[in-house]
Amino acid sequence: VSKKFALGKGLGALIPDDDLLESENSNSEAILKIDINLIKANEDQPRKYFDEQKIYELSQSIKDHGIIQPLILKKSGERYVIIAGERRWRAAKLAGINEVPAILMDLSNRDVMEISLIENIQRQDLNPIEEAKAFYRLIKEFKLTHEELSLRIGKSRTAITNTMRLMNLDERVQQYIIEGIISEGHGRVILSIENKDTQYNVAQKVIDEGLSVRALEKLIKSLQNEEKDRKEKEPLNPYYKDITEKLEGLFGTKVIINSKKNKGKIEIEYYSEDDLQRIIDIMKI
Repeated sequence: VSKKFALGKGLGALIPDDDLLESENSNSEAILKIDINLIKANEDQPRKYFDEQKIYELSQSIKDHGIIQPLILKKSGERYVIIAGERRWRAAKLAGINEVPAILMDLSNRDVMEISLIENIQRQDLNPIEEAKAFYRLIKEFKLTHEELSLRIGKSRTAITNTMRLMNLDERVQQYIIEGIISEGHGRVILSIENKDTQYNVAQKVIDEGLSVRALEKLIKSLQNEEKDRKEKEPLNPYYKDITEKLEGLFGTKVIINSKKNKGKIEIEYYSEDDLQRIIDIMKI
């Protein structure tokens, strides 16, 4: 394919150079004109949220200048599925274009998803929640490790893991991030709250009061301190009190049992590395 079409590094990373070279040698045959009504969106496309105003602006540009970069399509029965270029397709339909330039590729479902993800990431078209869900699908469906995915899409393993953690947010909070009402930074801070309803209430407070990420951190720390004080004031169940005393006697340090319904956690305090080693020795680990 002629370089002036700038297909992006995503395709180059997945398609052998020989294939690209072959297309360059037969450029007139590689780019086809496809009836826009025979094209359909890819249901597995990572990007789900489209800014309607930007689609409209692109449609006006297409009216004036046409579609500069062809869509990448895959044959599906009598129709075509979009691998890359859904935004251009939507804008072209809005502009009343009947045919669009396209390149057909015969790719596996895995390659299709990887290309869609990479192209969107490189153009910064995906919001953080869409990225998180796309990462999860690639890892889950195609049995990729975080390290393998990192190499394929050019993002660090840490960045992938941190982005995927956003899926632990309440769905209403995720929607706020998708719509840009709160930032990804706000979402990461809200992750420190386990209860989904509390996550939503805090996100609502961010919106209502226009809290910055820093102000949100202070708010959550204050809420956590209040919760800790409340728990310390609550009378301890006699059974847990007895266990706590026995553990404190065993380890010679403060022990806290946090119980919630049928689950909880035991916290054993230590005050230095030597103190930690002493406790480990007692536990015979």
